[in-house]
Amino acid sequence: MRVSPAALVRRLSPAQLVLLSFAGAVVVASGVLTLPGMAAPGTPAVGFVDAFFTAASAVCITGLTTVDTATRWSPLGQAAILLFVQLGGLGIMTCSTLLVLLVRGRFSVRGRMTLQDTLGGASAADLRRLVTTVFVSTFVIEAIGAAALAARFALEMPPGRAIWFGLFHAVAAFNQAGFSLFPDSLARYVGDPVVNVVVTALVILGGLGFLVIGEFWHRRGAGPGAKGLSLHTKVVLATSGVLVVVGALGFALLEWRHALAGLPWPDALLASWFQAVTPRSAGLSTVDYTRLSNPTLLFTVVLMFIGAAPGSTGGGVKVTTAAIVWGLARSQFAGEERVHLFRRAVPHEAVARAVTIAAFAVAAVVLFTLALQITEANGPVSEARRGLFLALLFEAVSALGTVGLSLGVTPELSDPGKVLIALAMYVGRVGPLTLTLGLSRPTRGRFEYSEAPVIVG
Repeated sequence: MRVSPAALVRRLSPAQLVLLSFAGAVVVASGVLTLPGMAAPGTPAVGFVDAFFTAASAVCITGLTTVDTATRWSPLGQAAILLFVQLGGLGIMTCSTLLVLLVRGRFSVRGRMTLQDTLGGASAADLRRLVTTVFVSTFVIEAIGAAALAARFALEMPPGRAIWFGLFHAVAAFNQAGFSLFPDSLARYVGDPVVNVVVTALVILGGLGFLVIGEFWHRRGAGPGAKGLSLHTKVVLATSGVLVVVGALGFALLEWRHALAGLPWPDALLASWFQAVTPRSAGLSTVDYTRLSNPTLLFTVVLMFIGAAPGSTGGGVKVTTAAIVWGLARSQFAGEERVHLFRRAVPHEAVARAVTIAAFAVAAVVLFTLALQITEANGPVSEARRGLFLALLFEAVSALGTVGLSLGVTPELSDPGKVLIALAMYVGRVGPLTLTLGLSRPTRGRFEYSEAPVIVG
């Protein structure tokens, strides 16, 4: 019996739809980037593996590259990359569901369930308003950022080129993608206050999540008696603020006599601020990461691992996961039965989900780093080969966190290594829970086993 494609889609769970939508987008983007006219004039055509890698990096809003974006892709190719970054940031299913909403005027049940998974578990009643907030806030924020950057770039390049550069970097920053049209990312603007402030503002806003942006947007004009911020928003703002402050202080202390030594102190402070913000999933940089010390690189790995907020354009295990795991550890040491944040008890389901995500992410980092150590272990074991360990760990976490920062290893990877990094970006973009739910088989029937003690610690 033949089954129609529509019937097959109806059989898929929301998690499976998300997995297939991003995988399909990567395949389509790979095909587009291999078309004539995508490579820069006068340069050889980009090979399929590199085109596939770039497509995965764009759709998964990462920014890791195996070929230079500015010199190996034509303006048409760069525009295609930017389009896929935008689609990846908004979410493939979010865009397709909006089209259905515009045509039919209402959500389907399947579309509602998928959006709830994609946008961080928003209630069904708030989905229409949230989808509107996603698109309006995205384009408004990106337009303001693009105008500000274009005005700055216009001081040193023709107006048309300045507008294009401003738009490209604004979209990349808000969607937490590390693509840049400058060969050195943004290192040439390490001391420029306009570029630093605008780009970090875009990164922070994109990393807060649409739930937080929507809550502030719909609270505008609220009187003094209005209801306070939700626990989710408080946790996101507080954890993000702590990570940025600690990140800036940590980077400054670790690199003041190293990578920052040749900079005037105002520029060094700007560089510390920028490098504290962008590892949270953006991937743009104003310093050369190959010059950083090992403690700073390990410190950056932690920031990349945590990432941004749920329902945002960023990756990582998410700031709420980190806050809940920290709250769980604190409650265990204090002898409390429940996890409390901001004088509110966190639901047991949220605690279990946070622990699951953290454990999955740690396992993914170990497995992908191990796989890269195997694929890139050419030649006999030596001190130089052992020194590659941190670089491959950094690259794996950058991919899994959809960050895009690199120690320059990615272009030198073997084809299997590039495929591994592309797969890591895909896993990081769809998220561990979506991946697990999409690949797992549904259980039939509900039953519980009897309890038995297990000694822990």
